[in-house]
Amino acid sequence: VLTEGHKRYFEKLVIYCDQYASLIPLSFVLGFYVNLVVHRWWNQYLCMPLPDALMCIVSGTVHGRDERGRLYRRTLMRYAGLSAVLILRSVSTAVFKRFPTIDHVVEAGFMTREERKKFENLNSSYNKYWVPCVWFSNLAAQARREGRIRDNSALKLLLEELTVFRGKCSMLFHYDWISIPLVYTQVVTIAVYSYFLACVIGRQFLDPAQGYKDHNLDLFVPVFTLLQFFFYAGWLKVAEQLINPFGEDDDDFETNFLIDRNFQASPRHHPSLLGIPLLRAQASCPCSATLPGTCPRLQVSMLAVDEMYDDLAMLEKDLYWDTAEARAPYTTATAFLRLQPSFQGSTFDIT
Repeated sequence: VLTEGHKRYFEKLVIYCDQYASLIPLSFVLGFYVNLVVHRWWNQYLCMPLPDALMCIVSGTVHGRDERGRLYRRTLMRYAGLSAVLILRSVSTAVFKRFPTIDHVVEAGFMTREERKKFENLNSSYNKYWVPCVWFSNLAAQARREGRIRDNSALKLLLEELTVFRGKCSMLFHYDWISIPLVYTQVVTIAVYSYFLACVIGRQFLDPAQGYKDHNLDLFVPVFTLLQFFFYAGWLKVAEQLINPFGEDDDDFETNFLIDRNFQASPRHHPSLLGIPLLRAQASCPCSATLPGTCPRLQVSMLAVDEMYDDLAMLEKDLYWDTAEARAPYTTATAFLRLQPSFQGSTFDIT
């Protein structure tokens, strides 16, 4: 299409773009950005408030097989679950759609009507996800006074684990509050697109007859430039997907699943307070829980502190009771591992 003079001018433009595109520090800028996003993403996952450690301590320190002892343990875990739900609905779109109002939280059994009154009467303009943790502390202190918690060391252990749990809730709030500066994301995005805009011109193959340096071959498709684009653009897209893991994308955290697994409470067995009935997967469950609206067969936390409390198997001698050198058996496919010597250290056989 171009004349000979215009061809020579365009070839100089190609060489110019190819030369100066390398001045954009794309690998450094994009690599540092993705590293920051992935590190932040993983730390947010580590801050998910899981009840496993807390429920084991509650089960081991709050005693009593009677109804009041059971009520103490279940209420303590319900307060922990309530705190987790309140913070998750503050940072996760999926959880907020599931519990858009406090009425839905009450309807789900995480909070009683009396607790809701106390919660709403607290005059604070800040997020009140920490309130159930204070209720947890007060209830634990009351259990200690009644002798349900038998010594101060057990109470101290319980409150320390509660502090860890509350700290994770607090970190989720801070991660949601303090985000990666928008200007940094903009700089990285502009750098990526500017680099490949220059590559669109600068990576073209030139006429080998002109003798330009490093232009000895003329191909129609710039294969390696396309691969480079796929890698860098894919890297940027990964960061864009991970920068907010509390949305509703397929790669985001399954926050509702975590609530179901950890603290799921079945809806109350009566018409919805809001006139919009909630989905009742367990509406026909013959639940005999002391607390209305909860089902001990649904929650990991309630299962640990209620049905599994003081539930032990009969003590028996283990399989290797009288064996001097116990070794677990191998299958035929792994029998060769028995012949391998155990590792003694890097310099054990040095000569």
